[in-house]
Amino acid sequence: MIALLLGSAALILLSAFSGPLGRRGITSAMAFVLAGFLLALAFGDRLGISLETTSVLRVAELALVFLLFNDAARLDLGGLRRSPGWPVRLLGVGLPLTLLLGFAAGAALFPDLSPASVFLLSAMLCATDAALGHRVVEDPSVPVPVRRALNVESGLNDGVAVPFFLVSLDLTMSALDAGVPSAIAAALAQQVGWGLAAGVLIGCTGGYLQRLAARRGWFETRWRQPCTLAVALAAYAAAVTLGGSAFLAAFVAGLAFRLAHGADDSDATRFTEETGGILAAATWMIFGAVAVPAALSHLTWQMAVYALLSLTAVRMLAVGAAMAGSGAPWPTRAFLGWFGPRGLASVVFAILAFERGTPAAETLLAIVAATVGLSVFAHGLSAKPLVAVYHRWSEPGPRGRQAH
Repeated sequence: MIALLLGSAALILLSAFSGPLGRRGITSAMAFVLAGFLLALAFGDRLGISLETTSVLRVAELALVFLLFNDAARLDLGGLRRSPGWPVRLLGVGLPLTLLLGFAAGAALFPDLSPASVFLLSAMLCATDAALGHRVVEDPSVPVPVRRALNVESGLNDGVAVPFFLVSLDLTMSALDAGVPSAIAAALAQQVGWGLAAGVLIGCTGGYLQRLAARRGWFETRWRQPCTLAVALAAYAAAVTLGGSAFLAAFVAGLAFRLAHGADDSDATRFTEETGGILAAATWMIFGAVAVPAALSHLTWQMAVYALLSLTAVRMLAVGAAMAGSGAPWPTRAFLGWFGPRGLASVVFAILAFERGTPAAETLLAIVAATVGLSVFAHGLSAKPLVAVYHRWSEPGPRGRQAH
């Protein structure tokens, strides 16, 4: 209970000072990671937190489930239909290229790791985090096409990255268990198939019922938002029960809910978003208390170089190639490439891989922790100054240029 007590106290304190911290460029992720790390330094094993603990795994899983559901349910489908070019490039070309370049960098820096483990590492780090980039996508000084592209990409690519993660995890475990490709294909088909089925069925049903109830005045106001939370939880529970991917189910359920619900109603998902935010805060504190110290104790120069490459060359080269021929000038490509922070999805993927006992689990966890930890602080601290520089460049007039 000491971890719950101290974590709750940290949440109260950081929430109370969230405004002043934000104005000084300190994001919530930075604050919670630091809080967890300081608690670990002060209390050590007395916190009683371990990545093997079932409760830790459930908190991390549900945090990602709500993140995926909310990102999909609040997607600006109208904006995507009006301007699909840049988001499609970033997702259809940039994401696979990020995966391949991450694999190439990992194979060069970690020759002792199996190709399956290197592929798993790259898959865990190819998704970006919408929450860590919200300052950029919500800043009106950033041109609308750039904000829309980053917003849609970060809202969709963690869900798109789930199948890559599932494939790489099964490949790694088959290398450990001497499995056969047919077994991997069967397991993947089950996870994807049941995940899609659970997400579509529950998301469509929940969205349609909520739209119907709202039109006919059946809802009591206080039950509307818990209803949306229940849709996300039901998709998660159904997928787990059927043997499918809970993350894929949550993401697809969010998309199905958005389509069936029809209206662009942010109020419907507010409670789900806030619940996910609390669980994300807990996950960041766990990350700071457990994963960061583990990463520091195992850190090598190869891990540090990989973390730096993953956030710079790997991501930026992939985005640059994806945007080739789009008409976007190089500063816009660089801006899009830099603001691809790694966050909650990578953390949860790493915890799940560690819990499954994948080969070289501690090494993979340390690399992911180093990359995400660097991203949390580098992207958080650079957001305001780089947005200001980019705004001066992109503003119309003799001293600036348009982003597109």
